[in-house]
Amino acid sequence: MSNQISQETPAVWVFAEQGDGALNDVSLELLGKAAQLSSELGGQTAALLFGDGVSELSVPLFEAGADVVYHADDPRLKDYLTLPYARVITDLVVRHAPGILLFGATPLGRDLAPRVASQLRCGLTADCTDLQIGSYTDPASGSTFKNLLLQIRPAFGGNIIATIVNPYTRPQMATVREGVMRMPERQGGRMGRLVKVDVDVQPEDECCRLVSREKAHHEVDLKGATIIVSGGAGLGARENFEMLFELADLLGGEVGASRGAVDAGFADRSRQVGQTGTTVRPRLYIACGISGAVQHRVGMAESGTIIAVNSDPGAPMFDIAHYGIVGDLNEVIPMFIKAYKRNVR
Repeated sequence: MSNQISQETPAVWVFAEQGDGALNDVSLELLGKAAQLSSELGGQTAALLFGDGVSELSVPLFEAGADVVYHADDPRLKDYLTLPYARVITDLVVRHAPGILLFGATPLGRDLAPRVASQLRCGLTADCTDLQIGSYTDPASGSTFKNLLLQIRPAFGGNIIATIVNPYTRPQMATVREGVMRMPERQGGRMGRLVKVDVDVQPEDECCRLVSREKAHHEVDLKGATIIVSGGAGLGARENFEMLFELADLLGGEVGASRGAVDAGFADRSRQVGQTGTTVRPRLYIACGISGAVQHRVGMAESGTIIAVNSDPGAPMFDIAHYGIVGDLNEVIPMFIKAYKRNVR
């Protein structure tokens, strides 16, 4: 496969993940970012839509920024299976040679993207938190590569932020965490080109079959919460989270937690915010007893307003907080609750 980006085809591709007839939010978030990257490269944006009878999903993809939607409509693609999906994507990439291919860092994306990268013999950067276009000079050869995808992610346990480039093979591939890219504004009525894709699944791709599906419903919706009250290891005990639940209930919000609090058994893992949890962008984020390690900050730094409560005046959370309160959270949080009840109710 040629390493040159064809100017006759879209430069940036996004795998549009869907399930039960609905698009995953991360696919729309990625399309917004892909449109920005394509604009810088002077190319187009495309979405890969696979499934059975889901052509109507091309409309929100166009409205989110796709210029082209490659639609593979086949009963064998109704339910996700790694090998058939990887086969169709690989064939498309070989035929059209896109420069960039992006997946959401969902369970499906984390399964599919490595398979595609392996078959195409190209690199893959996982769990990116930002994507940019830039240049890179190889220190060994002195060669300078322009218009590369700069794939940015936390590394070494979140202690540093790494920028990874892939100058020698195409496509440049990455998976991107949910929620780290802003949801694009839908452009109602925007249309593009819908391309029907011939599905050539081989017998060896059907060595596995789906027998049944069991879907678990999450009771915690951190991504959709407009207000989040989060607790860290500084709360000291699981029972101390009760006051956070009371405050969140009063504010109409949800309760989150840092990894330290989850690892200590103070909160359930479904409430974890951060690099290894959920990335959130609430209107208001109240961080209680959270020191503010980079692993946590990458998951909530884009919140509208951040209030930090911590007894340590040197806590890194104060560096990104809009308002900071230095004090014992066991005294501060009850004061919040009392003030809210007095002034609002």
